[in-house]
Amino acid sequence: MLATRIIPCLDVDFGRVVKGIKFKELDNVGDPVEMAKEYNEQGADELTFLDIGASYKSREILIEVVEKVSEEVFIPLTVGGGLRSSEDMRKALNSGADKVAICTSAIENPELITEGANIFGSQCIVLSIDAKKHNGSWYAYTHGGRNNSGIDAIKWAKEGEKLGAGEILLNSIDKDGTKEGYDLELTAKISEIVNIPVIASGGAGNPQQMVDAVKDGKADAVLLASLLHYGEYTIKEIKEYLEKKEICVR
Repeated sequence: MLATRIIPCLDVDFGRVVKGIKFKELDNVGDPVEMAKEYNEQGADELTFLDIGASYKSREILIEVVEKVSEEVFIPLTVGGGLRSSEDMRKALNSGADKVAICTSAIENPELITEGANIFGSQCIVLSIDAKKHNGSWYAYTHGGRNNSGIDAIKWAKEGEKLGAGEILLNSIDKDGTKEGYDLELTAKISEIVNIPVIASGGAGNPQQMVDAVKDGKADAVLLASLLHYGEYTIKEIKEYLEKKEICVR
């Protein structure tokens, strides 16, 4: 059984970590380099950086942040947001990222998944899916959760795997920042249909909900933000809880 990964997520906008609810009402919560160092010391298995501004200027700032972080933090880094070409991916990887996450650009240009996988390897390519429920079905959204692509999120996950993605980062817009728990139904449906790891994201409010994401949602990893940013739990406390509930952690 593979160990469940605990992955703090730093949503970065113009060089600062921000956090909101359902992708809106963003608060400034800190310096990404300092927070990355703290989570590394707490025992994070990986770190994810998402440039939520995703403008060219904002992405350039994020690249500088990743360079600084990679000098001090020695766990895998995933970088996403505004990566629109294999050259953008190359810049992120050269700055110290181990993996790149693509969302809007993958929907607009699905061949980018295959291109990235061919150049850098599938293990580097994370398909990030911002999913929201509408009329009983989940759809993949683009542009930071603003636009409904009309593409079924579950089918898109399977298609992304076929195109060469090595991992799915599943972000529930409905659950994001609510602390109500992950979207277990959606996470399970996608985990069951693909043969690549699925990271559950959106809604973590306590460690039991992470247990649920792994046991009921069949997730391979859990992404956390608010819970850690506001000091409600440490990664050590979370891992100890998961171990008590017979979840294998690193």
